[in-house]
Amino acid sequence: MSFGKYQTEIICCAIPLIFVLIGLILKFLNKRSKKSLLGRHVVITGGSSGIGKALAILAAKKGAHVTIVARNVDKLRVAMQEIEDHANEAQKINSASIDVSDKEAIEKNFAELESTVGPIYMLVNCAGLAICGRLEDMKQNDVKHLINVNLLGTIYPIQAVLPKFKERKEGIIVLTASAVALMGMFGYSIYSSCKFALRGLAESLYMEVKPYNISVTLALPPDTDTPGFENENKTKPKETKIMSESGGLYSAETVATQLMNDALKQHFFSSVGFESFVLTTLCIGMSPFHSLVDVIVQSMVIGPFRLFAAFFVKYFESIAIKCYNEEKDKQQ
Repeated sequence: MSFGKYQTEIICCAIPLIFVLIGLILKFLNKRSKKSLLGRHVVITGGSSGIGKALAILAAKKGAHVTIVARNVDKLRVAMQEIEDHANEAQKINSASIDVSDKEAIEKNFAELESTVGPIYMLVNCAGLAICGRLEDMKQNDVKHLINVNLLGTIYPIQAVLPKFKERKEGIIVLTASAVALMGMFGYSIYSSCKFALRGLAESLYMEVKPYNISVTLALPPDTDTPGFENENKTKPKETKIMSESGGLYSAETVATQLMNDALKQHFFSSVGFESFVLTTLCIGMSPFHSLVDVIVQSMVIGPFRLFAAFFVKYFESIAIKCYNEEKDKQQ
């Protein structure tokens, strides 16, 4: 009797794992051919450091003409030299000092880049920053700065390239969001709001450009070891730091490699690591898909993945409550 009970429990636990395994195998087998960047012009905002610079190096290795966009001229100069080390003499490696939240400057400079370097084929929006803190503590200037860089700084570059992309009926657009574009987290209220908005932008844009043979990829990188992440840590509340540790820390090169592969394969989502795969699958909703295999995989694993999600939700809640109680005890 007892053995039968345990046997039932084992079977109940094994079935979801079997579905997950089958789903992952199907996803692995569902490979798509990559687009080529040889001789193409790739523009990367936020390209002077972090994921953006790593992507620029990858594009150069693939034979592309590369333009990196950022505000700091000195950082751009250093990054350009590093990118040039991975390019040949026929490739054009350029930089442009632009504030991505300045629509007129973006349009003017992008038009000049098209005439001097060549038609833009791939736009990667990597410019972004995070300022953490409790919502009531966020300063007005910080709120505006986050919205300007993370949201408007993505919208304006896309608006600048769309007419030409549609005219040529080709192009790749990448929007770099974050794992917190799919889930809210303590301390990320404004930053997460901007990144959630990018998902809505990406899904809507995908429908708009589908008839023109233009692909859209939404990158959802986890915590990545970059200068921006270093600055972000300076403003993180204790709760946020503890929660973030559960996802691990990835190198910019690892994230950039996955992002580049997904964009060239025209995948809508780009994520890194098992936790990101779980989160992306859980939040798939009405997002685009490229094959029936994708839908089958998501349908098979979404139920079991909800169990993982429920655990983490409760775990994060417990961290917030524990830190609150510790703070309250200190005040007494």
